[in-house]
Amino acid sequence: MSAGALGTRRMGWRQRLGRQPVLAIGATVLIAFVLAALLAPYIAPYDPIVQNADIRLQGPSWAHPFGTDNFGRDVLSRVIWGARIDLQIAILGVVFPFIIGTLVGTVAGFFGGVVDALFMRLIDVILAFPFLVLVLSIIAILGPGLSSFYIAMALVGWVSYARLIRAQVLVLKNSDYAVAAVSLGFSRWRIMFRHLLPNAIAGSVVFSMSDAVLVLLNGAAISYLGLGVQPPIAEWGIMVAEGQPFITTAWWITLFPGLSIVLLAFGFSLFGDALGDALGVKE
Repeated sequence: MSAGALGTRRMGWRQRLGRQPVLAIGATVLIAFVLAALLAPYIAPYDPIVQNADIRLQGPSWAHPFGTDNFGRDVLSRVIWGARIDLQIAILGVVFPFIIGTLVGTVAGFFGGVVDALFMRLIDVILAFPFLVLVLSIIAILGPGLSSFYIAMALVGWVSYARLIRAQVLVLKNSDYAVAAVSLGFSRWRIMFRHLLPNAIAGSVVFSMSDAVLVLLNGAAISYLGLGVQPPIAEWGIMVAEGQPFITTAWWITLFPGLSIVLLAFGFSLFGDALGDALGVKE
């Protein structure tokens, strides 16, 4: 693709981005959580792990706007610090599968033949098992913790990105500019990663926003089950689990971290939908 055509394309989607109020709302929500995570040491009113039995299970007040939990810890502070962990889960849980799936899908779609067949059969095997069952099985083998969660997501989550990229590359490798690049004697790797991939990746980028929602919910669920982040670290899934026994008497312990999960997922969803419209990606 020529520099002029690429510049025109970039200008076009930048103009579409500017006319997307939904994108602005989604970006605002995400930026708010990112700022809360980055500024947690400065804006959190209390230490998120320090216990105080004298103020346990106190309702929302001026001193503790989100109340305190069963250990006397400030729920607001734990929600703010929890943004760090849950944003990390949503981002890293997508980045690793995105990279692996993009590489596999590009290679499989471009080379075709035996290479494509091998990767597609591997994808079929992975898809034959329920997603969450595979993730839980891998974490059970590796042991609880975030590292195990990221490894499990990378081993299972890449297949969706590989299928998306492969489908795009299969179409684009027969386009005029790809054929011209072959005629000019460009290497296969240059054609794949400098000509085909930049034009095939938009759909995967948009999908990654929706995937971040799934990863966030799975991460919270894994922590809720005790296989993810371990106490006393502040994480929204753990906070919901710790507040469950007190749901009828101290509802604030589960309400605020639960709302945080919903709001962050809402931000990713809005941002992804609007970004897809702006980039002209059809679902």
